[in-house]
Order: sequence, then structure tokens, then C-alpha cells
Amino acid sequence: MRKLAIFGSFVLLAASALAQTAPAPAAPAQTPTTPAAWPTAHFAATKDPSVQKAFQILTDMLKALGGDTYLNVRDMKSEGRGYAFYHGRPSGQGLEFWRFWEWPDKERVEFTKQRDVIELFVGDKGYEITYKGTTTQDPKDLQDYLRRRDHSLEWVIRKWLAASDTMILYNGTAIVEQNLTDQVTILNSTNDSVTLSVDPRSHLPVRKTYSYRDPLDRQLDDEAEVFSNYRLVQGIQTPMSIVRHRNGEMTSQRFITSVTYNNGFPPAMFETKGLTYNQPKSGERK
Repeated sequence: MRKLAIFGSFVLLAASALAQTAPAPAAPAQTPTTPAAWPTAHFAATKDPSVQKAFQILTDMLKALGGDTYLNVRDMKSEGRGYAFYHGRPSGQGLEFWRFWEWPDKERVEFTKQRDVIELFVGDKGYEITYKGTTTQDPKDLQDYLRRRDHSLEWVIRKWLAASDTMILYNGTAIVEQNLTDQVTILNSTNDSVTLSVDPRSHLPVRKTYSYRDPLDRQLDDEAEVFSNYRLVQGIQTPMSIVRHRNGEMTSQRFITSVTYNNGFPPAMFETKGLTYNQPKSGERK
């Protein structure tokens, strides 16, 4: 079953001394004040204009998302409805979902009103639980999920940006969702990249894109996620609408109705033990 399975830290210290007997020199150009613990802090001293611009955009983006509060999120619970699309048209009536996510690599998504269909991901393993029991995820579905996770906004910010060998680059402006945005590309040590489109007014991310080669036909595919309808929840700017595209075509859409952060889930939430369901009796829903 292929469903949407959907969601680090800077203090830069500076000091200046006043001359006792001579006029004070002109103040140097200011750089964004960035907490040292933030994942982009190591870009602060760069002299490259493109990197400086990208650093400023990413700094402002992290502040807009919630700063330390956003970077220190441990888990998230969300509810809503998801829709799949085929060739740009809705496929099915959509499904209610309840998503439980815990940093860095635990996720559980419950579907249907009865919440009796569960997809569970722990590390690099995936499971599907129904009344029939627990089975491992289809390898292709699992591969797709892991690719999305490894390019998720949380993963890119906390893991990619924090790495000393990551590169950032300002790519200029582009029109995204009928609005002008700043483009920043983040390139990791494996030559994998993600481009973020950031609203220059709100400083919030509007779109995230990346490319990969299909393991079967070796063709280059483009994946994109568009974030909109932000709402401030517990000090964190949260997109309540997320649309996914592949090669320019819409493939899925999520409308989120409720979000809470730092819930403190019990370990059993992400265990397969005890998650099997009994076979329905005669006359019950199958």
C-alpha cells in the first residue's frame, strides 16, 4: 500500500571593542545572528557571496519556522485526510489518517475510521498491520518511503545541514505557486541535493524538490513537495496542506486538521508486538 507517510539548531557570538584614544572605525557588515547550536552555524564565516546569501535565507527560514522550538521537536502527532492522484486526477475518495512521528526514524500511520490498517516504519524497516496480521512492506514501497524520509525537510535540516562537508548555494529567484521565491540548493557529501524555495516575505519554505534515478528504468525522476496554509502550533509554523508531485504531476495531497508536538509517545507505539487483529466474524466488515 502506497501512502503518504509525511515532516536542528544556530548561536553566532560576536564582540567588539571600543578604541580608547582614537575614533572608532566603521562598523563591519552584519551577518545573521545564528545560535552556535543551529545546524547552519558553520556557514556563518564564509566569504563566498552565494553561500552568504544562502546562509542568510536558511537562517531566516529556521527563525520563521520556530527557531530552537522547531529544531528541538522530538515527536509529532497529526490527523487529517489524504488523497492519491493518478495523471493529475483524484484516485479514490481519500482516507482519514492519524500519523505519529518520532525523530529521527520512527513513524506510524493509521488509516480508516476504525484505524485498523497501520503502516509502521522503524529505522530502515517497514510493516503493514491489518486484521490479517503483520507483514513486511513491499520492497518498492519501502524504498519509496525511505527516499522520501531521507529527503524530508526535517532530515535535510538536522542531518544534511549539520554535516561539515555539506555545501549550500543560492540559485536566484523563481516563481513557485504564483509567488516569487528564493532558491537555495543543499548538497551533501554523496552528491545528493535538495532545493528549497523560500518565501522572501514570510521566510517559510514553499517547496522542496530533489531528483533521483529510478532503480528500474534508470530515468531521472523529480520529486517535489509544496507546503501551504501555515498555522502556528506550539510556537512552530506548521503547513496544514502538503502536495506531492512527481515529474510535474500531482501524486498525493494531505489536508491536516490537527497537530500536536512533543507528545512523549510510549515505546509500544512503534512496536509490531500486539498490533495484530483478529479475523472479523461472519457479517462484520472485511
